[in-house]
Amino acid sequence: MAHEYTATVVWTRGEGEAFSDNKYKRGHRWSFDGGIEVQASPSPLVVPLPYSREDAVDPEEAFVASISSCHMLTFLHIAAKRRLVIDRYEDKALGVMTKNENGKFYVSKVTLNPEIAFSGDQIPTPEQIADMHHLAHKECFIANSVVTEIVVAGIP
Repeated sequence: MAHEYTATVVWTRGEGEAFSDNKYKRGHRWSFDGGIEVQASPSPLVVPLPYSREDAVDPEEAFVASISSCHMLTFLHIAAKRRLVIDRYEDKALGVMTKNENGKFYVSKVTLNPEIAFSGDQIPTPEQIADMHHLAHKECFIANSVVTEIVVAGIP
C-alpha cells in the first residue's frame, strides 16, 4: 500500500528586490492538503535577519518536530493497544546540526525528551516505557526515512 503526501511551498520575490544581489527575503509559505498554511523561513542562524524571519518555522525545526510527532503518535498507538491510559505527552525535542564527512551541514542528531503522564489502573514500569519507546522508534515512519541519529533521553 503506497501513500502520497503533498505540501505546496510558495515564495515570491519582494517588490524592489533585485534578487541577483543575494539581498532578498526568504520568508515563504507552506500549504497542506487540510488547508493549513504555515509561515516558513530559513533559520536566522543560517540566513541573517532581515532576510529570514524569526516568527516563522524553519525547515530544521520542522524536521525535528516531524520526528518528535511521529515518535509520539507511534508511542500513543502502542500504549493504547496495551490498554494503558496517557493523559499528556510533551516532548521538548532538540536537533543538532553538524558537518558530515563531506563537510556538509546536516541535522545529525535529534534527542527526544518526552514527559508522559499515565493514569488508570495500569501504570507502566520504566522498563515497559523504555520498551515502548524502542518499539515506537522502530515503527515510526519518519525515523525509518532518515539517517539522523534519533535518541530518547534516558532510554538506553
